[in-house]
Amino acid sequence: MKILLIEDERKTIQYIKKGLEENGYEVDTAEDGKTGRALGFKNQYNLIITDIIMPEISGKELCKELRAAKIETPILMLTALAGTDDVVEGLDSGADDYLSKPFEFKELLARIRTLTKRQPKPGNDSYLRLADLVLDLNTKSVVRAGKKIELTSKEFALMEYFLRNQGRVIPRAELSKHVWNVDFDTGTNMVEVYVNYLRKKVDRDFDVKLIHTQFGMGYILREPT
Repeated sequence: MKILLIEDERKTIQYIKKGLEENGYEVDTAEDGKTGRALGFKNQYNLIITDIIMPEISGKELCKELRAAKIETPILMLTALAGTDDVVEGLDSGADDYLSKPFEFKELLARIRTLTKRQPKPGNDSYLRLADLVLDLNTKSVVRAGKKIELTSKEFALMEYFLRNQGRVIPRAELSKHVWNVDFDTGTNMVEVYVNYLRKKVDRDFDVKLIHTQFGMGYILREPT
């Protein structure tokens, strides 16, 4: 069983990680919310444990972004903020449970067992995703890192085709045929223009770029290696 632990205090990380591994759990760690978010989007976990007050992105914001991206992994919040309002805000942001510091390790294990016992929600074929990018086929909407991206109908169709063929180089002629239903015309730059539109909306404001050009061959949607 794999757990993501996001905590900015190294001693706390070492203490929790050591205890979890002694109890048979596999643990990935992050010392700030931004790194934790990247791991949460990239990998599949049985549980995410996160502090609230962290560098870069708070635990509450992290929860909101994960839920906006349709990631339903159970989330347990650890924090020294034990007031009722803090608990409510944490749960409203998308967390499933809340444990106040300091805590007994056996209580943490009990909370983990309870959260991971829950049956995972069935997969939803209406979502296509890569990293923190999610396309919803039902609502015709696209979200990246919790931010809604407005696309035209043709941009949406192009994004959908990229996601259905992620990790594969797609020639311009193939995009022209499947997105525009026309044979590729070497005298037009229609494909390049629309790929550029997508890049401006999907990649420009984000550190990690997903749409890449394979010169002389076409385009590929993937995370950087």
